[in-house]
Amino acid sequence: MTLTLAIVGRPNVGKSTLFNRLVGKRLALVDDQPGVTRDLREGAARLGDLKFTVIDTAGLEEITDDSLQGRMRRLTERAVDMADVCLFLIDGRAGVLAADQVFAEILRRKNAHVILGVNKAEGRAAESGLIDAYALGLGEPLALSAEHGEGMEDLYQMLRPLADAFDAQAIDDSPDVDVEVDADTTDPDSHAPTDAKPMQIAVIGRPNAGKSTLINKIVGEDRLLTGPEAGITRDAISLRTVWDGTPVRIFDTAGMRKRAKVQEKLEKLSVSDGLRAVKFAEVVVVLLDADIPFEQQDLRIADFAETEGRAVVIAVNKWDLEPEKQAKLKRLQEEFTRLLPQLRGAPLVAVSALTGKGLDRLHDAVVRAHDVWNRRVTTARLNQWLAVMTEAHPPPAPGGRRLKLRYMTQVKTRPPGFVLMCSHPEKLPESYRRYLINGLREAFDMPGTPMRLTLRSQSDQNPFKDRKKVGPSKLRKHIGKRNEG
Repeated sequence: MTLTLAIVGRPNVGKSTLFNRLVGKRLALVDDQPGVTRDLREGAARLGDLKFTVIDTAGLEEITDDSLQGRMRRLTERAVDMADVCLFLIDGRAGVLAADQVFAEILRRKNAHVILGVNKAEGRAAESGLIDAYALGLGEPLALSAEHGEGMEDLYQMLRPLADAFDAQAIDDSPDVDVEVDADTTDPDSHAPTDAKPMQIAVIGRPNAGKSTLINKIVGEDRLLTGPEAGITRDAISLRTVWDGTPVRIFDTAGMRKRAKVQEKLEKLSVSDGLRAVKFAEVVVVLLDADIPFEQQDLRIADFAETEGRAVVIAVNKWDLEPEKQAKLKRLQEEFTRLLPQLRGAPLVAVSALTGKGLDRLHDAVVRAHDVWNRRVTTARLNQWLAVMTEAHPPPAPGGRRLKLRYMTQVKTRPPGFVLMCSHPEKLPESYRRYLINGLREAFDMPGTPMRLTLRSQSDQNPFKDRKKVGPSKLRKHIGKRNEG
């Protein structure tokens, strides 16, 4: 367990820029307009030999109602309660504003360890703001420039003793009891070890499909901002948890609209951040709205996940509001098969993110999809299957010469990839390729997962296939010239 530092302050004072500086990569979206960050984002930070957890928060607003800004403020106040140390950031060029004074008073009451940071302190423009910061009563202000990396050594010197005290306290609080563990016994109710590699899951879909609400229900607490407004989530937030005994790292992503409707720079950044999360994921949960399922954008999103080679699970949300569940589910299955044939056999699960109904079935579907995505079939079994398939339906004979399918082997997993050695692979029609892929899915119980089938001829492995033949006369002439030389 490491020290946790929460970065708080008004909108647009540079919290996300400093967060990215501390974690050493561009995790949080940064833009000139205020209020870009809305959720809590955690990251593993490092300053010299000091390692700690840093939390980026939404900008504090002087609003306490149930509006979007009010909910953002409550989420930030929760981060203050979670953190061991708070770094209260103000804008050195703007100076101390009335809102800064209000929030300084709140922090004095809520957190014992508060560091006052004056960001954008490079140059003379921030000198007056640095002097005014003493009036906040939070001790000596720390001059920082998150953009240029100035003041990081001073921040280290302030955090080092706090981290040492935290480590000492953690040792004192740990139970001084030796526990023997019997390796042959297991507790079925125990969680998986925290150091186990988590399954990477991305939840994607159109705006207002309920992605953040679903993840909050899986995590078991309100870690992500939710509400009736569409497009609340702006960047991909990852959370680590144990879901029904399975260690997972789950990504919440911004809602994806049609490309023609995405005009603002910030929304473009949000969408690209979500697409990047899909590329890092192992399983992608495509979340649909039960009222308007399989819209054109839903189909594009599911197709993108399949194209990227991710295992795909389709989840239909807001099922608690559906009056005729059985008839609707049958209709959805038919539409799924017709509209997304490339995901034939992928699981379709009805859930309610609000009530938690169906999350156990969603978990089982995700685990099974991940297992199929990692499945490997031996070469012997593949070639026995290939013989049966070609006997039942021989390959075509273009020009009167039948194509020969010699042998097949699996060359990769995640997703499963196969190589088929055959004569004239360029002449094998797409319909026969689909016949083989569908046969693979059915014979080896691999429904729904993306599958790659590459056709090769033995001549592809011949290093001399592109060399021109040299006749005897030309060969004698070439040898004669070489001897003359």
